Amino acid sequence: MTSESMSMNKKLTIAALIVAAAALGAYGWQQWRSAQASEGLVSGNGRIEATEIDVATKYAGRIAEILVQEGEFVKAGQPLARMQIESLQAQQREAIAGRERASHAVTSARAEIALRESQYAATMATVAQREAELDAALRRVKRSETLAREGASSEQELDDDRARVRGAQAALKAAQAQATAAKAAIDAAKAQTIGAESAVTAAAATVQRIDADVKDSELTAPRDGRVQYRLAQPGEVIGAGGKVLNMVDVSDVYISFFLPETVAGRVALGTEVRIVLDAAPQYVIPAQVSFVASTAQFTPKTVETASERQKLMFRVKARIAPDLLQKHLTQVKTGLPGVAWIKLDKEREWPAKLELRTGDASAS
Repeated sequence: MTSESMSMNKKLTIAALIVAAAALGAYGWQQWRSAQASEGLVSGNGRIEATEIDVATKYAGRIAEILVQEGEFVKAGQPLARMQIESLQAQQREAIAGRERASHAVTSARAEIALRESQYAATMATVAQREAELDAALRRVKRSETLAREGASSEQELDDDRARVRGAQAALKAAQAQATAAKAAIDAAKAQTIGAESAVTAAAATVQRIDADVKDSELTAPRDGRVQYRLAQPGEVIGAGGKVLNMVDVSDVYISFFLPETVAGRVALGTEVRIVLDAAPQYVIPAQVSFVASTAQFTPKTVETASERQKLMFRVKARIAPDLLQKHLTQVKTGLPGVAWIKLDKEREWPAKLELRTGDASAS
């Protein structure tokens, strides 16, 4: 036998031993999981997920700048990106000018009311004067009529006094007509003022709307989280509702997995869960069931059960304790596969392999 064939046989033997060890390990793991299932524990494969938030523009426009990078942690209200707003600023200046113009119109209308009211007062004074003149003329004509009957006054003087009465009556009617016109002018000025005030309100609303648009042009973080993706770049023109960034809320992290129909009905909200991640099997992470699907789904290809694969499975979500997440924010990773264990028997203790271990290197 040559040295080359001996070397080849040695390599094949080592490979066979590795395959056998892996098979034994997998068999042992499956046996352990089956044993745990029979003792009141069930498990499901899943992945770590978190609440995702799309930061999008309210209006169409060009991106001026993006202020954050992928992977950066941000606080609620922190500016993330800005849109170009030259046209909005021009509209804002125009709206402010329109509001000032409407305000001046209100001032002018109010001055017009004051003028018309003074004119009305003057015409009412004239009316009073004309009434006094008419009263004097009527008394005079009565005296003249008496004197004329007694022969102490001529007919000419009586005719003159009667003419004065008719003149005073005409003057009174003219003064009253002027007073009516002055009153109508006051009402018109008041109506004009109301219209001018409405124009001020409309102009102010336009300014507020444009101010809101200017404010919305700066995209801010809706909550604390981590920037996951930049979906657009500065200089790009995007439509209304166009996505600029994608964030994850690292304070709301959970594992999503599936359980068979024979088990899902026994799982209640708030049930304690222990998570073991493939990337960090030395740690056991606590969680609580926060969601159980009300309808069954077809088994995803990536889901495996301890027994035979079942056709229908129920989706379950277990939320990781927020206080634990706060301690390890920089280590939170989404998409990591792992196994979620659920204890169906509350009286039963967790096995040693599932005792809580959340060291500083927790990969939750």
